[in-house]
Amino acid sequence: MYNILLTDDEQIVVDSLTMILNKNFEGQITLFSASSGTKALEIARQAAIDIIFMDIHMPGMNGLETISLIKQVNPNIVIIILSAYDQFQYAQEAINLGAFKYLTKPVNRNLIAQTAREAMNAVDSARGKLTDSIELRQKLSVVSTMVESDFIYSCVFNNKGTDFSEYLNYFGIEGLPYFFACLEISEVPNEKRYDAYVKVRDVLGAKCRCVTGSFMGDRIGVFFPLAKNEDPRELIKEIYTLLSMKISAKIKIGASETERDIQKAQAAYNAAAACLSKIEDCGTAFSAGGQENAAKGRDKDAQSGLAQKAASKLLAAVKAGNFGAAEGLAKDYLDILFGAYEGQNDKIKGSLFETLVKERSAAKEANPNFKDEAAAEDFSFFASAQGRDELEKYFRSRSVECASLAALGTSGGENPIAQKARQYVDSHLADLPSLEGLAEILGVSPFYLSKIFKEAAGETYINYVTSARLEKAKKLLADGALIIKEISASVGYGDQNYFSKLFRQKYGETPSEFRARLLGKGESCL
Repeated sequence: MYNILLTDDEQIVVDSLTMILNKNFEGQITLFSASSGTKALEIARQAAIDIIFMDIHMPGMNGLETISLIKQVNPNIVIIILSAYDQFQYAQEAINLGAFKYLTKPVNRNLIAQTAREAMNAVDSARGKLTDSIELRQKLSVVSTMVESDFIYSCVFNNKGTDFSEYLNYFGIEGLPYFFACLEISEVPNEKRYDAYVKVRDVLGAKCRCVTGSFMGDRIGVFFPLAKNEDPRELIKEIYTLLSMKISAKIKIGASETERDIQKAQAAYNAAAACLSKIEDCGTAFSAGGQENAAKGRDKDAQSGLAQKAASKLLAAVKAGNFGAAEGLAKDYLDILFGAYEGQNDKIKGSLFETLVKERSAAKEANPNFKDEAAAEDFSFFASAQGRDELEKYFRSRSVECASLAALGTSGGENPIAQKARQYVDSHLADLPSLEGLAEILGVSPFYLSKIFKEAAGETYINYVTSARLEKAKKLLADGALIIKEISASVGYGDQNYFSKLFRQKYGETPSEFRARLLGKGESCL
């Protein structure tokens, strides 16, 4: 099966190509169409397009510009140019951009069919080469994984009786310092363990050069040869962050001190495992590594002691579902972090991200049905965030969100943030802020407030506000104590005409008609 995209701003050309291709290749193709370069690029990004018929002259982005961008998305797409211009410069540029054929309009239907068949053959050839390449990589990957696992096993269980020189030559490791890490991934169902292991290898392989063992229980041993000036602590912190984003489980990483003697590999692994056992929930821990490193470690511990205590209080509030306390404690934690690590923005961001991961874990313990849809945005936010105000606003709102989701597990019923939002709306109808303003007051993100508000109320914030205002207006109209202009202002509408329009849309009559109807029934409404 071949996916073919037809791009031309003249619908008659698209229709003609559709007829020719369907007639000649029935059951072999799936056709897509676009009337502009922008639309073609969008389709090429979303669908697995094999072949494109492309016109050069179209409104907006022309065909040659589109080809250039599409080739960046998928360099293997086979592109056939259809143009009313047979100028050499166009053809030359199209070929330079990787076009398969350049045809000038009008084109004979037989030539269209022949060119399409040649393009399909080119696709088949590329698929065959790609399949061979993938198969070879898979075979090499299996062999390499087996050798790595055997090396780690020998380091951990058979250190004295193993000649490591052949392993080191195989991995291309020559006299570099190294350290061992012990990585624990718990609460992963058996059917998902392999997927978790693949993600671990993907993260480690993309981040650094290392040798990764297989699962031993819930643990994976990893041997890290160090490049010059590479900091093991920062490396492990980054790996922990990346793994936390990709794997939904409790993750701990213990790391040994730096060594040079491969015969000390077993001791290094044991030191990493010992560090791991000190971690209560999730996170990272490091071996001191000699007097100098121990002194640095004590200094860092002294700096971060208050921050750790503040983080513990915050996590307790989140787990208890106390979102009011969580907001204040998040602020305290931020103040301590910025004081302890002034000027170390990456350190601060890493600590905040790690704490947020723990908050999500705490909320999940309190609420097994916990779903934190905003978690996917955390990593990208911390990767790009810069200023303190930006970090503080985001972290405080996410802490409150986690606490509110945990509260659902302890009390059930309506999300407490949504409940608080509805109470605020009902008591401030005359001067309500926007959704963004209310989110700021409640200490959460507008996206989160919008989502939980709709889940709780069954309608959007705007629709709920409108309904609440108009319901209150009905009561005031029936009471008769205020004139309509005063009623309009008291429910938040400074424009009486706009108020009347909304009232009529909802109830089928204007406020005056509603009041008059009640009067006609003899009810008191003056």
